[in-house]
Amino acid sequence: MTVDQAARVLRDRKAACVIYPTETVYGLAADALTPAAVEQVFELKGRSRDRPISLAVPNLDAVDDYARPSERERAFMAEFLPGPVTVVVERRAVVPDVLTAGNDRVGIRIPDHPTALALLDRVAPLTATSANRSGAGSARRIEAIDADVRDAVDLVLDDGATPGTESTVVDVTAGTIHRRGALAEEIEAWLSTTE
Repeated sequence: MTVDQAARVLRDRKAACVIYPTETVYGLAADALTPAAVEQVFELKGRSRDRPISLAVPNLDAVDDYARPSERERAFMAEFLPGPVTVVVERRAVVPDVLTAGNDRVGIRIPDHPTALALLDRVAPLTATSANRSGAGSARRIEAIDADVRDAVDLVLDDGATPGTESTVVDVTAGTIHRRGALAEEIEAWLSTTE
């Protein structure tokens, strides 16, 4: 399957889901602004509705369409994005409650992977969550994704093995790392030197 086919499916079928590669693990993409599509992601993952899902955009300029980052958050994003980092920032009203579990903040991701970026250039924002059942390990290969998830999605973009380290989730304003992953030490150093 091609990126163009995946983009067409995501545009044409409002609750469509696609498995796609990132520079961390395989992700599950759906239209992040369509509640029915986001609900489908929760269903496929078996994820609790009180656990927010992040969204992915193709570049830093697109962030402002969905979030209101502070100057410090902008400086952080300029340093670490694109890359294996999810930045929690104030969301705009266009972002549905179902994505953020009703919170006023949303995780923003810009993956540093050519296939993911090509998909996001064609259709964005997309959900940015790993393509595994909730509680199961993230998948570096398509074959490692639960068959129930693989069989239920509309399309799979297989790009071989991914590096495998999940993104670090950081709240720059609070100076808090919610999940340690790739670049965690560099992020801690940045947070401590730019207060």
